[in-house]
Amino acid sequence: MSKTSVLFVCLGNICRSPAAEGVFTHLVNSQNLASEFTIDSAGTCDHHIGERADKRMREAASKRGIELTSRGRQFVKEDFKKFDHIIVMDNSNLEDVLSLTGSVEDKKKVSKLTDNLTRFTEYDHVPDPYYGGQDGFELVLDLLENSCSNLLNKIKA
Repeated sequence: MSKTSVLFVCLGNICRSPAAEGVFTHLVNSQNLASEFTIDSAGTCDHHIGERADKRMREAASKRGIELTSRGRQFVKEDFKKFDHIIVMDNSNLEDVLSLTGSVEDKKKVSKLTDNLTRFTEYDHVPDPYYGGQDGFELVLDLLENSCSNLLNKIKA
């Protein structure tokens, strides 16, 4: 059986997408499904390649028992071949990712994480907490926990 592959994408790959990767991985591991998934994250820009997730996001996630271990990388066109699901954080990420493909099949792989929210439904994007205070990181994790849980259930179904 082949693994289901999921890629989370934001702008810089140091706040939202590594946190989504960490939350989703945590959920997958808690359900003993690690052998069934490949999970990664990327950014649409190249500003933070090789960097760890933002310290504030790592600390906020750690308080919830979630470890963020990824290193920043840039989304590349080849990711369409590697991943079954490409999950973006906002409309700008959506446009940037879709601009790299002309294939209808590849476009079907791309969706917004907030499409999976059942709580916080007033959000149509995962806000970037980078320039804000600690509350922004907590909000992002709240959004990610709800949407990633629903995404996992959708994929399993």
